[in-house]
Amino acid sequence: MKKILLITLINLFYYNFSISQIAEAPERFRGEGPFEQLIIRGATLINGNGAPPIGPVDVVVEDNKIVNIRSVGFPGLEINENRRPKAIKGAKEINAHGMYLLPGFIDMHGHIGETTRGRADYVYKLWMAHGITTIRDPGCGNGLKWVLKQKEDSRKNKITAPRILAYTWFGQGSENGFGSDGINSPEEATAWVKKNAENGSDGIKFGGARPDIFEAALKENNKHGLGSACHHAQMDVAWMDVLETARLGLTTMEHWYGLPEALFDDRTVQNYPLDYNYNNEQHRFGEAGRLWKQAAKPYSKKWNEVMDELIELDFTIDVTFVPYSIFRDVGRGSRLEWHKDYTTPTLLKFFLPGRDNHGAAYFDWGTEMEMEWKENYKLWMTFINEYKNRGGRVTAGADSGYMYNLYGFGYIQELELIRESGFHPMEVIRAATLHAAEAIGMEKEIGTIEVGKYADMIIMEENPLKNLKYLYGTGDIKINDNNEAVRVGGIKYTIKDGIIFDSRQLLDDVKKIVDEEKSSTPGWEKFLMDAIERE
Repeated sequence: MKKILLITLINLFYYNFSISQIAEAPERFRGEGPFEQLIIRGATLINGNGAPPIGPVDVVVEDNKIVNIRSVGFPGLEINENRRPKAIKGAKEINAHGMYLLPGFIDMHGHIGETTRGRADYVYKLWMAHGITTIRDPGCGNGLKWVLKQKEDSRKNKITAPRILAYTWFGQGSENGFGSDGINSPEEATAWVKKNAENGSDGIKFGGARPDIFEAALKENNKHGLGSACHHAQMDVAWMDVLETARLGLTTMEHWYGLPEALFDDRTVQNYPLDYNYNNEQHRFGEAGRLWKQAAKPYSKKWNEVMDELIELDFTIDVTFVPYSIFRDVGRGSRLEWHKDYTTPTLLKFFLPGRDNHGAAYFDWGTEMEMEWKENYKLWMTFINEYKNRGGRVTAGADSGYMYNLYGFGYIQELELIRESGFHPMEVIRAATLHAAEAIGMEKEIGTIEVGKYADMIIMEENPLKNLKYLYGTGDIKINDNNEAVRVGGIKYTIKDGIIFDSRQLLDDVKKIVDEEKSSTPGWEKFLMDAIERE
């Protein structure tokens, strides 16, 4: 049994543990503030609570807390100056007339990155440039101590970074942790969880475990009031699927593994080919694309029972649609326009098809494999949309750093995919803000723009409800009155803790990092050409 658990950890999550840690982010030199008083004037507010847009409004921030939100008129008319909150001497004011104001986004599945996938400031600035003001690091691949140091530096705004929540990988950093004998008994699980809480972790990310071990760990974790997430890995899901772990107190699931298994009504294990090998990435992801059609049919008795019980348990589904979307259309996914300027040569090389790069299974892929994954998405999205419709909580997590999924840009792709599943654009924003805040227990601090909450906000010139592509750092194309193609969009300002960051400036910093790496990486053009001309 010890060997089984150890093999599971090594096979699935070896890529979450770096022997050499990446450098910490340098001291912050971007961003204005914080200010004694900050007033955003005349914006149209798109809040994260499902309410329709309203504006113009003035929003007043003092000491990183929103203290006033006031409607100051009607669209198309002059502002009612008598309604406007008065500024104190020295206040910072932003003229946001004609612009849109949203809560900061929360990436529920944000690996900060390891040596193979980018330095910390590169990752942080890509996130911040796309309005992501809070991330949950599932697994702490750079080590809990490292992540907690970055979390504290971000809290003090010493670095340019989102707010960070550290969810330690189960068993990491202990004498019986990864690379040793694993956690092999309920007693060891309980002791490890106690220590993890003492070390300051915000929660645990599981990949699966023997039922008695999993139960003991969750019981102890919940005693400490910590969060929990699980990627129900194929090597352990036959022991416990999503419904079984939710009954024990798991609070969120990652991806979708374990959910189709909970919906099986004519089998107990996935229909693996008899020559399947989990270490073969193409086997792993090829067969994963055939899993949903093995589950109970949508709206069947079994399908409804599982959904209703998960909702009753107040269970959160963090879908992470985007990383697997590459398998629906490899040609498109490997040629996304932002890779040229914003993806480092190191990351491009990691994305290339290969047997030993996690997820890079798109070699000899072909039309039939893509068709399997397109059908997989139809069934997956049907469940997710109905889960939302019945009152279930769905959140947005990008799991960037794999499979041509770039930090920040990938998160906006995630929002587009949630929209594709059937969500109204306002429901998409709610998944990215309020519902994510609820899932991490921070709904009193972040997730909506309300009096008393932190000043985590996004300001942009285009309406993202009309076109989510406006949220990309590269924006989208319009035709102007002179019949010229012009690029518009992108977030103008990301505000975190009342500090105003110029999002375009952050992207310029990212491009400089990329250009510097290109200049010191002989042959980097080949990585790019291989990515673009893969076929």
